Amino acid sequence: MLYLPHTSEDIASMLKTVGVDELDDLFSTVPEDCRFKGDLDLPEALTEWELNDHMKALSDNIAVSPGYKVFMGAGSYDHFIPASVSYLLSRSEFVTSYTPYQPEMSQGTLQAIYEYQTLAARLMGMEVATASHYDGAAALAEALLMAVRLTKRKRVAISSVIHPLYRRVVKTYFEPTGCEVIELPYLSTGVTDPAGLDSVDDLAAVAIQSPNFFGCIENLQAFGEKAHDRGALFVASFTEALAYGILKNPGTQGADIVAGEGQSLGIPRSFGGPGLGMLASRQKFMRSLPGRLVGQTKDLDGRRGFVLTLATREQHIRREKATSNICTNNSLCALAAAMYMASVGGTGIRELARLNYDKAEYLKAELKKAGFSVGFDSPTFNEFVVGFPPGFKATYERLLKKGIVAGLSLESYYPELADHYLLCVTETSSKEDMDALVSSLVL
Repeated sequence: MLYLPHTSEDIASMLKTVGVDELDDLFSTVPEDCRFKGDLDLPEALTEWELNDHMKALSDNIAVSPGYKVFMGAGSYDHFIPASVSYLLSRSEFVTSYTPYQPEMSQGTLQAIYEYQTLAARLMGMEVATASHYDGAAALAEALLMAVRLTKRKRVAISSVIHPLYRRVVKTYFEPTGCEVIELPYLSTGVTDPAGLDSVDDLAAVAIQSPNFFGCIENLQAFGEKAHDRGALFVASFTEALAYGILKNPGTQGADIVAGEGQSLGIPRSFGGPGLGMLASRQKFMRSLPGRLVGQTKDLDGRRGFVLTLATREQHIRREKATSNICTNNSLCALAAAMYMASVGGTGIRELARLNYDKAEYLKAELKKAGFSVGFDSPTFNEFVVGFPPGFKATYERLLKKGIVAGLSLESYYPELADHYLLCVTETSSKEDMDALVSSLVL
């Protein structure tokens, strides 16, 4: 079924207005040899009901909850979202809001972003937070570029147990800059090797993720001290924001800049997106932060109001002066995170973090009892590495047919970890689900 809202008369009128005779004339600037000729090889159109059946058949091939028990995290986590968040976020004044360039028309949006900044800065233990970015990977790359601007140095060191996709984004950002990206190796305990910094000089920044990609908790304070001894800035990264419910936040561990993913804060997984890039720093670095900052002020009558206090994007200032040319504010996702943090509260976040930790430790202990090896000895938060017998892939496929997704294979990211899988447990995993996973593995 094909529906085009414009009649031939409508199209002719629009073409006349723009000064062309045919639709193809709109593509005259595209060279002939770059244009597609002929008809697209598409199947016959379906009726509405046939299309619904087709979409259902496709969805049945995708392993999603609740039909599947998914023990996979790796940067995207399944958490319960309070009904209050989903309801409030769906209100039209939030869903349809856009960039608040005109403060007199956008007080609600500006206040919401301001509240997010306040809560985000508190969670990360920093003095100032931006109005959010695309996702955690983009936030980390922006943080490292920020360090290069501040130190005037051209080399950064990042841990090899920072999320592999985050490292890929960083390298993409840095490739045209002429700056060098050095990866620090990891130890047999699953944490970054601090000795990797001993022979590296002239660093702009050192970036460490905690909990890291293996779920292991890093000693942020020690790396912060080593970075500062070399005159470098210390960048703390994260993919699981809820971890800071029980872990010391990066600000108390000496971080100069904190960058990570806020998807866990009230944002559903949605097949990989959207995400929420969280970025914060010490106040003295505020003018080098990319993106926007919303501030609180008073109008001529003394009433409280909100404005864009700092906006260093190319849309606002000269391109060569911009701190970033490709960053934006995911305002609806940031609003979801603010609603989530306000709804759950500090006590609730601590309780949730403890529940995530305890459940993961339960599964880890049960897998050990069943004879499987836990990959690393370091303390972890809600995900951990398990070493399975050679040829585990066949077992993995068998479990998948039973509706169980037994983690993420690490071999493609770390070839030395063949038959090692990253398993994740959050508050959404029941004891019965975890016991079912263990019993299925030993059959």
